[in-house]
Amino acid sequence: MKKVKHLIITLIFCMVVLAACSTKKETEDNKITPEPTKTQEITTAPTVEPTIEPTKGEENPVQKITMNIAALKGPTAMGMVELMERAEKGETTNNYDFTIAGTADEITANLIKGDFQIAAIPCNLASVLHQKSEGKIQVAGINTLGVLYIVETGDSIQSVEDLKGKTIYSTGKGTTPEFTLNYLLSSHGIDPSKDVTIEYKSEATEVAAMLSETENAIAMLPQPYVTTVQMTNDKVRVALDVTKEWEALNSDSSVVTGVVVVNKKFAEENKEAVEAFLSEYEDSVTYVNENVEDASTLVEKFGIVKAAVAKQAIPYCNITLIRGEEMKSKVDGYLKVLYDQKPESVGGKLPEEGFYWE
Repeated sequence: MKKVKHLIITLIFCMVVLAACSTKKETEDNKITPEPTKTQEITTAPTVEPTIEPTKGEENPVQKITMNIAALKGPTAMGMVELMERAEKGETTNNYDFTIAGTADEITANLIKGDFQIAAIPCNLASVLHQKSEGKIQVAGINTLGVLYIVETGDSIQSVEDLKGKTIYSTGKGTTPEFTLNYLLSSHGIDPSKDVTIEYKSEATEVAAMLSETENAIAMLPQPYVTTVQMTNDKVRVALDVTKEWEALNSDSSVVTGVVVVNKKFAEENKEAVEAFLSEYEDSVTYVNENVEDASTLVEKFGIVKAAVAKQAIPYCNITLIRGEEMKSKVDGYLKVLYDQKPESVGGKLPEEGFYWE
């Protein structure tokens, strides 16, 4: 009986020892291969490229468009030079490619076709092209008022009336300078065909020669030729500002030398782009008028005239940007004067309401 008891006790002891060993092994196994925590899973997960959210205002980025813009050498292009500089640096709202042409013939065909979307051209030419293209060309603003001046090498001309009985040298036979001079003289009771002698020359250099060779010579010249002549002949003085004399006769009208025109189809399809251009153009005009020396450097850089000439001429070029009702009033009045003298100078008839882009 004692032997049986002893055997039972021995078996119980062995079972306890085995259970303890099993528990120890399980604990050791758990220490070697613990369950990964949540943090460890994130750390070892594959890296994902970050997504850059568009900033405010960039949800629908506006694509830049390219506009081809033309202007003529002289005051009609001078007001653009600061804008041309910014466009060259890629700092404008859209992309602008500028062409500075020597004559209007280099611009007109491509403007009507739409290869040039915007251009700065003479006011009466804008009317002619509007008629010729059946309304494809529209005026968006005045960019240059009068640039004509009466100059002399003496001191006899103090008013328009003083021109009676004189000989006047000028350029522009059959074009706007002739019509402008005739209007000015007629409005002061002077018959252009009887009371004065007007000798028209083909080039401004010929007029400059007459001022140098003739005592007490009188001439009508545009800027910047006035400045060029004065730089080589210190006897030449400005006697009358033709624009001021015109506006004294009719304050609602003016001599309008240059305008900004748009291709109608392009402007209708890209209204915001055209408005952005005009806004930047206005800033450029302000810059040119307020920073004459720096602007003159840009005028020469873009091949318009020499900086020395531009520096003296800019204050007298009446560079501006006029839009809206004031634009209409000034242009309508100016074209009416030209039409009354020679209808063909404005395209055979006065333009209608569709002439203006608004």
